[in-house]
Amino acid sequence: MAATAIASLREFLSQPNIETSPAWEFINGEVRQKPMPTLFHSRLQRNLVNYINSQTEEWEAIQELRCIVPPYSPVPDISVVTCQRLGNEDEPLQGPPDWLIEIRSPDQSTLELQNKILHCLSHGTKLAWLIDITRQQIWVWQGDNLPIIFSEDEILPTLGDIPGLTVNQVMAMTNKNYS
Repeated sequence: MAATAIASLREFLSQPNIETSPAWEFINGEVRQKPMPTLFHSRLQRNLVNYINSQTEEWEAIQELRCIVPPYSPVPDISVVTCQRLGNEDEPLQGPPDWLIEIRSPDQSTLELQNKILHCLSHGTKLAWLIDITRQQIWVWQGDNLPIIFSEDEILPTLGDIPGLTVNQVMAMTNKNYS
């Protein structure tokens, strides 16, 4: 799928195979395929989703959920959404997730990830994390505030009744035997 062949979000969404793994996104008028996740990225994504879902009935954490946030169609690594917003149909989420979590891959541009995060924040996302495994840091945006960089034993903000985690606890989720 060539970026120059796609003129609009509607045209992008009608393309076949945009849900192939890794998923395709439509950002700033460009079609981009997400990078193939590394082992640590995949473990962290799985373990963080399992942790969040085990802590709450109000929210649901979902991996690789397509969102429609015109004129973008992002696919965050993890979308946390109130259960009320999730329908019974297998459709993209209309609007941004309430809490967006991106895990930066070594070959991903931090600026491009921040652009996606800022777009979602400007359209209703309440909380965003950008996890940098290499630097052992997590950038956090809440509402209109500038990002705060968390590290080590600092407790990260969450939504609702979900208990906070430290950066070290999140980074430990890259291990196979995390529990």
